[in-house]
Amino acid sequence: MESASQGTAPGLPGLPCPEGRGRSCRCGLLSDTMTDVPVDNTASARTSAPEGLTEAEEEELRSELAKVEEEIGTLRQVLAAKEKHCGELKRKLGLTTFDGLKQNLSKSWHDVQGSNAYMKTSEKLGEWNEKVTQSELYLSASSTLEDWNEKLTQSEAYKKTQETLSQAGQKTSAALSNVGSVISRKLGDMRNSTTFKSFEDRVGTIKSKVVGGRENSTDPQSPTGSGDKPPQDNAPF
Repeated sequence: MESASQGTAPGLPGLPCPEGRGRSCRCGLLSDTMTDVPVDNTASARTSAPEGLTEAEEEELRSELAKVEEEIGTLRQVLAAKEKHCGELKRKLGLTTFDGLKQNLSKSWHDVQGSNAYMKTSEKLGEWNEKVTQSELYLSASSTLEDWNEKLTQSEAYKKTQETLSQAGQKTSAALSNVGSVISRKLGDMRNSTTFKSFEDRVGTIKSKVVGGRENSTDPQSPTGSGDKPPQDNAPF
């Protein structure tokens, strides 16, 4: 029993210890589990120089890369400062975000119009338009529409409708003119009537009385206007 217990690892029946160390040995477990562990060779690959480059060339390229990255960071800082200054200038000038967006859209549209793709597309559309307008189908349809228009304008129904509308417009203008002249004549007759003149005379009389009363109340020689009481006869008997 002791020999059997010394020859196997604990908890792993059927895995004998190749060294015969007994229960304390786990070489069977380690040997069995480590056989399937993959080996990572990337660490060694990172330290090795790229193929076709010497160590000096690699060091020079790494130094240049660090310098370019530093320059990129500096340019980003400068760009952020410029954008901040630009925003302050726009705020002082009263330019809103909408104005900037409108300007950007206008510039973008101008750039699009000056692009080769836009010019080629415009040329293609012009060629297609010319081909369509010169095609037999377009010419036939245009001629047919012109014939229909001519027939419509020469028809009796169209002429009667046009005459009716013209007469209605003339009658409306004449009616408005008559209304204006009647109102003017009525106003003139009312102004020349005896009732209106009598009313006008009464208004003038009342106005003259009011104005005359005010002038008398402000007369400095008037006893009531001076504010002094009339003299009393206080002579002794």
